[in-house]
Amino acid sequence: HHGDDVMQTANGGFIFYGRSDATLNPGGVRIGTAEIYQQVNALSGIEDSIAVGKLSQQSEEIWLFVKLSQSVELTPQLTDLIRQTLKTKCSPRHVPRKIFALSDIPRTRSGKTVELAVKQAVNGQTVKNIGAIANPEVLEEIAAIAVETPQPVLTNAL
Repeated sequence: HHGDDVMQTANGGFIFYGRSDATLNPGGVRIGTAEIYQQVNALSGIEDSIAVGKLSQQSEEIWLFVKLSQSVELTPQLTDLIRQTLKTKCSPRHVPRKIFALSDIPRTRSGKTVELAVKQAVNGQTVKNIGAIANPEVLEEIAAIAVETPQPVLTNAL
């Protein structure tokens, strides 16, 4: 499935939530990223967000990146608010494993978020369409975060 995530209102109008071509799959459950953005971007202090799947040995975990309003910091309280909002308004499966603040959200020159490029950066892959990205320096920020973030190690019990 890809395209736009749209809902028709009771009066016949439409609400446009965003692209639905990015599907997360934590624990085998399909989640559209637009569901996450709808809740997170409505919170005070958050200007924008992007969620991608970080591949782990077991499956995929959700990593959420947020662009904060000026003078807002990603405090433990704000992190908890994001998690609680997604848990209650969406489901426990929508809650990201990790939340990071970015200077900006990577976009194409035409203003679309680039979830695939962010997913590639998070998973240590080469970003293929870097020339189409208006602010590629943010992808370097993301790649650095991914390298610095310890990964869970599975050990075989003897």
